[in-house]
Amino acid sequence: MKYTPEWLGGQVRDARKALGVTQKGLALTSGTGLRFIIDLEKGKPTCQLGKALTVLHTLGIKIVLTLPPMAPSTPTSDGGGKDHEPGRTA
Repeated sequence: MKYTPEWLGGQVRDARKALGVTQKGLALTSGTGLRFIIDLEKGKPTCQLGKALTVLHTLGIKIVLTLPPMAPSTPTSDGGGKDHEPGRTA
């Protein structure tokens, strides 16, 4: 499945409605603007990633990323060969 901005926007809209939250309420709770929520739900491809992640967190939506398998001898981009977890410094 190829994920698209439209798909993500639909997920946000569905979760918001299931929680009984208005677009305005979500904007206030997530610290974004109403226009941003409207654009995100419509699938606008240029929405800011940081704000979108904040909205997802506000709604309780979790993201799982699966990296492709790497050859054992291939170092990571930082050259350290270690995986990095969110919020963890090297």
